[in-house]
Amino acid sequence: MKIIGITGGVGAGKTKVLSYIEQHYRCRIIRADEAAHLLYEPGQACYRKLVGFLGQSVLKYDNTIDKAKMAEMIFQDRELLEGVNRIVHPAVKAYILEQIAHERELGRADYFFIEAALLIEEQYDQIVDELWYIHSDAAVRERRLAASRHYSAQKTADIMRGQLSEAEFREHCQIVISNNGDLEETYKQIKDIMGD
Repeated sequence: MKIIGITGGVGAGKTKVLSYIEQHYRCRIIRADEAAHLLYEPGQACYRKLVGFLGQSVLKYDNTIDKAKMAEMIFQDRELLEGVNRIVHPAVKAYILEQIAHERELGRADYFFIEAALLIEEQYDQIVDELWYIHSDAAVRERRLAASRHYSAQKTADIMRGQLSEAEFREHCQIVISNNGDLEETYKQIKDIMGD
């Protein structure tokens, strides 16, 4: 089973690429954001640590973590953000390693894909066999995010500023997939990489 990390800036089209892969290959896909949300649930790895760190005000009436409230808190306070990252990132990585071991035991998948914006920063290159960078031009990403998430140009620019540069993504990734609009062209690149 080959382990592949998929990364790229906000709005690059990682979800579209993974949807295609999921439909055409024997694989398991884990999105780091979804894994983190699972670990925020009561009784899971991050729940008590996050409540202890952020305080009871982060909870909803049913004692689950209010993710919107948590996002609001941490994006206004760099120290809180770093503290939450110190709790969440190692737990997500441990969960992903467990899932890789589980899939190896089952023996059903040819590929295991991990999607995360911070694969490079969090040293996932130590886990994966290959890193793929999904690239889209900044103007394309801005248009996509305005249409799909109703982000303002300012919000998109702020997010992009906080992410790695194109040069840094390219330096760390073995495969670059260009995804500037024509999905058939993007899918053709995937087929070529996969040897179809």
